[in-house]
Amino acid sequence: MEAKTDPDAAIEYIFKHGRKYAQAKADRVYLEEYRKSQKALLMKEAEVAGEKTAAAQEREAYAHPDYMALLKGLQAAVAVEEELRWGLVAAQARIDVWRSREASARQEIKAVL
Repeated sequence: MEAKTDPDAAIEYIFKHGRKYAQAKADRVYLEEYRKSQKALLMKEAEVAGEKTAAAQEREAYAHPDYMALLKGLQAAVAVEEELRWGLVAAQARIDVWRSREASARQEIKAVL
C-alpha cells in the first residue's frame, strides 16, 4: 500500500495535528478580538494627543506601529491555521481514497467469484 494513502498514517496525522489546528484557530480568533481592543486603546491615545474627531482618532490608530505589528501577527496566525487546516483536509482525503480503493477491490473480488 502506498504511504500517501495509508489510512493509519492519515488518522495519526489528524490526531496529532488536530490539537495544533485548534490552538492555531484559538490564536487567530484571540488576535482578531484583541485587534478591536488595540484599536480602541490607540484611539483613546490619539484623543489624549489632541485628535478630536472619531475619524481622526481611527486614522491614527490604524497608522500606529503597534496596530501594524498586530496585523503582522494576525497574518502569521492565519497562515499557520490555514496550513494546518489544509493538512487535515488532505489527510481526510487520503482516508477517503483508501476507502474507495478498498471498496473497488471488494467489488473486483465479487466479480471474479
